[in-house]
Amino acid sequence: MAQLQRLAITASQICDRTIDLTREQQHYLNRVLRLQAGDRFIAMDGRGHWWSAVLEVRETGLFASIAEEIAVNRELPVELTLMAALPKGNGFDEVVRQAAELGVASIVPVTSDRTLLKPSSQKVDRWKRIAAEAAEQSERQIVPTILEPVSFDVAIKDCGQKHRFICLSRGENRHLWDCLVSLEPPQPPLIREEQDGEELSIVIATGPEGGWTDGEVERAIELGFEAVSLGSRILRAVTAPIVALSLVGAAFEKC
Repeated sequence: MAQLQRLAITASQICDRTIDLTREQQHYLNRVLRLQAGDRFIAMDGRGHWWSAVLEVRETGLFASIAEEIAVNRELPVELTLMAALPKGNGFDEVVRQAAELGVASIVPVTSDRTLLKPSSQKVDRWKRIAAEAAEQSERQIVPTILEPVSFDVAIKDCGQKHRFICLSRGENRHLWDCLVSLEPPQPPLIREEQDGEELSIVIATGPEGGWTDGEVERAIELGFEAVSLGSRILRAVTAPIVALSLVGAAFEKC
């Protein structure tokens, strides 16, 4: 199945083993990917389900029929949330793309005291498209959720994850890696589904250009965040999230 093209759909598009393709999806499959009637592709609903689908033709246009469900598990064994301060320019596009590839479950764009970007609704829609494309490319089962941008104070107050880390570029703080490997390893996915226990959930906050202010760090710590380091070098605002998420994958991917 690895050689088949992948397409992200919504669960509402499926009815009686038929996928109602949008005009954009029809164009993508037929004109961009050059698929013809009878060709197969992988449909993924972004909620953990994959299907082998067959492209078909009817008077109103192209549609797809579901041939079979595909059993696959390429997700991290932890629920990972990235809380990232928005960098200047279009840097957040790449943050979303690479975070999706690295297995993040959700992304919370935040505005901080040093944030320059004020995102529009068009920006958010673009980030959602990028996340879906990256999930397709990296053969994920889940399309990461992109939340609406909020202030840093609102984000940390609404944070419900059990393990909370805020990344700092300076200071004598524990390395994020040391914090992660000290956590109790999560159960394998199939075992977790059979248990009533809480899933291992992690949120990592990375700052803007210039880093978090002292006040922001203090407020985060008061709300249960642990200040951590990503190493001795000063990382760019678009680099720090990728380093942090890579450490999570390295710590738990083998589980």
